[in-house]
Amino acid sequence: MPGPLDGVRVADFTEIIAGPLGGRLLAEMGADVIKIEPPWGEPWRANQRFTPTESRGYMVYNRGKRSLPLDLTRPESQEILGRLIPQVDVVLANFRPDVAAKLGVDYPTLDRLNPRLIYCEVTAHGRAGPEADRPGYDMILQAMSGLMASETKLDNGVPQQIWSTPLIDTTAGFCLAWCVCGALFARERTGKGQKVETSLLGSALALMGSRFLNVEELDRETRLKSLQELEERRASSAGYQELLDASPGSRRQRHHANVYYRVYLTKDGPIGVGCLSDPLRRRLLETLSLADIGLEPGYDPNTPEALAYAKDLESQAEKLFIQNTSAYWLDLLESKGIPAGPVRFVEELFDDPQIQANGLVNEVEHRDARMVKMMGPMAQFSGTPMTADTASPALGEHTGEILRDLGYSDDDIRRWKDAGATV
Repeated sequence: MPGPLDGVRVADFTEIIAGPLGGRLLAEMGADVIKIEPPWGEPWRANQRFTPTESRGYMVYNRGKRSLPLDLTRPESQEILGRLIPQVDVVLANFRPDVAAKLGVDYPTLDRLNPRLIYCEVTAHGRAGPEADRPGYDMILQAMSGLMASETKLDNGVPQQIWSTPLIDTTAGFCLAWCVCGALFARERTGKGQKVETSLLGSALALMGSRFLNVEELDRETRLKSLQELEERRASSAGYQELLDASPGSRRQRHHANVYYRVYLTKDGPIGVGCLSDPLRRRLLETLSLADIGLEPGYDPNTPEALAYAKDLESQAEKLFIQNTSAYWLDLLESKGIPAGPVRFVEELFDDPQIQANGLVNEVEHRDARMVKMMGPMAQFSGTPMTADTASPALGEHTGEILRDLGYSDDDIRRWKDAGATV
């Protein structure tokens, strides 16, 4: 059965992670996604490459697409775009403003070719404002958005980025695909295309959740005082730890003991325990035979006495968990209806029965790497299923079929390849 976006054609000009992920998600929903990249390949192909033409990152973010290399500086490529763009529904882009216009792939130019076009772009900082033209990557936006400071992780006094995954890029990729779906639905009602602007900055702030919330009547005075302290400490060349101490949000995260939503060490390994409601917290206390006056009405958790009490309670819980195995605790907590799970490693997941039962791991045949296990579709549609069973394309793998679909002859294709416009 076809996917929910069957019949939608996408021209994906994006590179690296955020944009390509957005294109991949659209492909998984059934869209025909054509990856347009330079004849020498986009940079992510060569990042820690392990096949002649691809890296693991490229394989992950570009599966399910077709490849059409184009040198956009050449008139032959512009001629091809002149035929392609009127036949696509969506363009994905992550160019700087000056580059897009120079290459003839900016929104005003493409809108003239196809007024029904959805032009969805992702930039680092957004198109407006003093930093609109600044380049930026995931780590830069972790720093500039407050996300890195909120983590409060230091190594020799230096704030540390989130290394395990490109968190902001990934969120931006989902945002891109989400916005495309909304714009396509709007076009069904209005008949008109539009430009959609997304940014790494916007995605980063969305990830901050309640930390990016200022209740003016309650927080304004504290925020202004914090800004003044930060300015004074920076002027005096204070260390980063001193700067953190001037941030109320960071102090809250670092100084409060945590009993109910954390990882505990057991006799043979770590487990996560999550109790985000009063009934669950009381159930955990009952299971551990502990008491917490912090759950009593009117209790102020910010007094020195309360902080000391919470720290002692945390220590008591840690001493209990270390006395028995993970299996013991997981069985006990499950029997009490308390959410908990083991801390596992990636290597343990590919053959996990729960992951397999929900179709969350796929086996994909890759022309160079052969059989590859990777993430399956994240959602199950009962009538229009998502698919993730096609590998990332080789550079130029689909050039001939795409150009022939546009009405070009084999002689045309050979001539353009000889001219270096495509491969």
